[in-house]
Amino acid sequence: MTITLLPDTPVLKAEGLGRIFGATPALADLDLSVSAGEVVCLLGGNGAGKTTTLGLFLGFLSPTAGAARVMGRSVHDDIPAARAHLGYVPEIVALYPTLSGIETLQYFNDLAGRPPLSNCAARDLLCTAGLEGDRASKRIATYSKGMRQKVGLAIALAKQAAALLLDEPLSGLDPAAANDLVERIKALARNGTAVLMATHDIFRAHDVADRLCVMRAGRLVETVDARSLSASAAEALYLAHMRAQA
Repeated sequence: MTITLLPDTPVLKAEGLGRIFGATPALADLDLSVSAGEVVCLLGGNGAGKTTTLGLFLGFLSPTAGAARVMGRSVHDDIPAARAHLGYVPEIVALYPTLSGIETLQYFNDLAGRPPLSNCAARDLLCTAGLEGDRASKRIATYSKGMRQKVGLAIALAKQAAALLLDEPLSGLDPAAANDLVERIKALARNGTAVLMATHDIFRAHDVADRLCVMRAGRLVETVDARSLSASAAEALYLAHMRAQA
């Protein structure tokens, strides 16, 4: 489905964004934007601030400084309105095991208050997300992790989300499933979706991203154009920052 936004339209924007837990700064002074049709990957180890960033955009957390904006509006001015523009795929996609892929998509569609989704429309969305053939009719209990991730993408497609937030979506996937998911993410971006992805996988991040953002100890320490350097150079850059943290 086409997102009718101009390519340079900022969909996600962090302005001096910060979050403190107790006395610990989980995120500090983050300035970042993601435009329509752009893929931005957040790279960093545990505690770098990647998941905190996603949680602030989704309204799961409240900022202690700055603002997270979706479509120009502060998330915490109206969290439901912000979430209406967002699709979210966590590392572990929690779905009802007794439902089929089609029934799952219809359930989440109904839950969001959208018009009913026919079996044919649901199957088409799942196919676009990469769940093809008769697998859409099988129970979620039989799905691999990669298949569950594709259902998550289909839910975002049904929502016509302007932005897709992905938290370690490649973790635990075999190489074929990971490559396929990357291709699906690229296709969504080509169709106008803004994508913000947190990942440890530097090579696939280099493959899918327009920009790579290295985070360390809650701060954005470097942003680079992924096309301006090779995969090995991206790895060297990332490892240099990780060694500096050690």
